[in-house]
Amino acid sequence: MLIVHSTMAGDGHLNGCLTQVSVILMDFFLNIFDNYPMNVINRTSPYQGFEQGPIRPPSEAQSLLVRVTRNCHWNRCSFCPVYKGARFSIRPVEQVLHDLDSVAHHVGNLVLLSAGPGLLMEEDVREAFNVLPPEETASFRAALSWYRSGMESVFLQDADSLVLRPTRLIEILQHLKELFPLVKRITSYSRSDTIARMPADQLRALAEAGLNRIHIGMESGCDAVLAMMNKGATKEVHVRAGLKVKAAGMELSEYYMPGLGGIDLWREHAQDTADAMNRINPDFIRLRTLAIPERTPLAGEVRDGRFRKCPDPLAAEEILLFLDILEGVTGYLASDHVLNLFPELEGHLPGDLQRMRDLIWGFLTMEPHIRFIYQLGRRLGLLSRLGDVDDPGRRAEVQEAARRLGVTPENLDAISDAIVKRFI
Repeated sequence: MLIVHSTMAGDGHLNGCLTQVSVILMDFFLNIFDNYPMNVINRTSPYQGFEQGPIRPPSEAQSLLVRVTRNCHWNRCSFCPVYKGARFSIRPVEQVLHDLDSVAHHVGNLVLLSAGPGLLMEEDVREAFNVLPPEETASFRAALSWYRSGMESVFLQDADSLVLRPTRLIEILQHLKELFPLVKRITSYSRSDTIARMPADQLRALAEAGLNRIHIGMESGCDAVLAMMNKGATKEVHVRAGLKVKAAGMELSEYYMPGLGGIDLWREHAQDTADAMNRINPDFIRLRTLAIPERTPLAGEVRDGRFRKCPDPLAAEEILLFLDILEGVTGYLASDHVLNLFPELEGHLPGDLQRMRDLIWGFLTMEPHIRFIYQLGRRLGLLSRLGDVDDPGRRAEVQEAARRLGVTPENLDAISDAIVKRFI
């Protein structure tokens, strides 16, 4: 999970990456100005301006972030720090539509400012930004970032957009597609228990309205682990929800969190999660290695000795067992998060399974001092992949960092844990 920041920094030109923008698109946005005025009235509560939530999946880095709900309605998972202490609410649909109209307005202006398809002069952008009223700056930044990224995908925030009444969510989706008909992907987080309760026809209606990818935080398929983490779902609920998403015609991303079973349940965690994935056959399996920030309930369990965190080698064994049990899964396994020990542990299933197994086995069979160098180098950002440890120069750089920071094999786990907490 990443905190999202927008920037207008550049070095002469702002490259919009919009190879598809044409005169037709410019005409389309000019028409938008006539059909979608900026003074949308919110009849429910005062509109506080364009909003973006705190997180999005790394795979949605290029997406427009549209905040539909605020925070998480469950918010009890003991490992999750993101929404603790924050109250859940559903944004009035009129406010969401206003956000979309505002972004469309600014995108239209950016199209007019372009020196060519996707090209913007920095000075023109700064001039446009400087004359904006304060309440429009956030939507302008969002529009600029999205415009520069190609405007192909949208991510609905925060933790579970599908808690909205389907008719209301469809209203948002339809408005979004009317404003931006070239969008290829609309994605949302959701919880398995939310989807498991939804009638299948409602889920299909959302798919027909344009919602075509769902991210679900399974984290584990082991009932003992799910109960221990207060996840609010069982293995069977996860499986039922995943199958319903697939049946509705949406792409499905399921998250697996290595280490979540701790030292006591790592085998059951790997085995049962792999079995759940086998039954669902998601389009994506995304690895999210466990980290435990101090502000989580799980951190208290670690301090009390009720949860023993897996060191990296044991977590690697767990992933290897998980891969060994995968069968009949034809999606893509992605290691797309900075917390993961093996960024290159990804590929198409089942074709790349053996290569991924060999990679982990290579780590587990390393000489202990070389494995120490890789673990520390990876956590410090000095090594990007397992093969980097074979570079004498990079290896020497990590050894110098270990000397300077006082890292030894004995305190490596504690220091690694402290480092990864910076990214949560």
